[in-house]
Amino acid sequence: MNAVYDKLMKCYESFQKRIRFRPDVALILGSGLGDYAEGIQVEEVLDYHHIEGFPVSTVPGHKGRFVFGYVRDVPVVIMQGRVHYYEGYDISDVVLPVRLMKLMGAETLFLTNAAGGIGEGFQAGDFMLITDQIASFVPSPLRGPNIDELGVRFPDMSEIYDKDLRTVIRGAAADLEIPLQQGVYIQLSGPSYESPQEVQMCKILGADAVGMSTACEAVAANHMGMKICGISCISNLACGIADHPLTHKEVQDTADRVAPLFKQLITESIVRIGKLKYRDSQ
Repeated sequence: MNAVYDKLMKCYESFQKRIRFRPDVALILGSGLGDYAEGIQVEEVLDYHHIEGFPVSTVPGHKGRFVFGYVRDVPVVIMQGRVHYYEGYDISDVVLPVRLMKLMGAETLFLTNAAGGIGEGFQAGDFMLITDQIASFVPSPLRGPNIDELGVRFPDMSEIYDKDLRTVIRGAAADLEIPLQQGVYIQLSGPSYESPQEVQMCKILGADAVGMSTACEAVAANHMGMKICGISCISNLACGIADHPLTHKEVQDTADRVAPLFKQLITESIVRIGKLKYRDSQ
């Protein structure tokens, strides 16, 4: 058996021994958004340490557990603390949680992150709906022998971020009167912040926001046939655009400041995604 798939199935077996909850939507919380999970109707909690072979986040502010429950009446699994490539994990471990949440039953993946703003007119505290991505600067999680049980060898990437889900999120933002930028997200490896010239490179390539996560997760989710949407919290202006050195504290402070609005947007979007799924099943 493929070693990556074998590890994934062992994690799934550990999950099955402890949790009977079946989610529709999987939500990954970025830096500064971890406490969103405490505000839902929590049914069960599973610490990463209790899953055999599961990678554990080492980043400050990432609690390291799955929270199962309901956002209004939509069953969700929330990843409270993601794993990053820069922490030293193999890329297959970085995307293992996404694959596991699909096995749990989630058909939709909602990605959030804190990112540096590159797009024209972006300000710290803005929200950006992700319309597309650039993942070329980190290894592909699909490299190596294809795991046929998860997806096809050469998956199509023409619409990674589902257009119907993007329409839902734009509608939610408009009704809540929450300004929403949109643009392309690029993932670099980290953990150092980008140099001014690297930011210029990202801009030339067409990126509007830069970060150290998300894109590889979307590749793995797309491979498994999940519907994907994503929002970046622009926590700072990228190096060379900002007029001061970048720090992780700035990222967390900005995310904390705009968290109430972000939580509103996430909640309303998930509720509408749940209704969209119900209509599609009719």
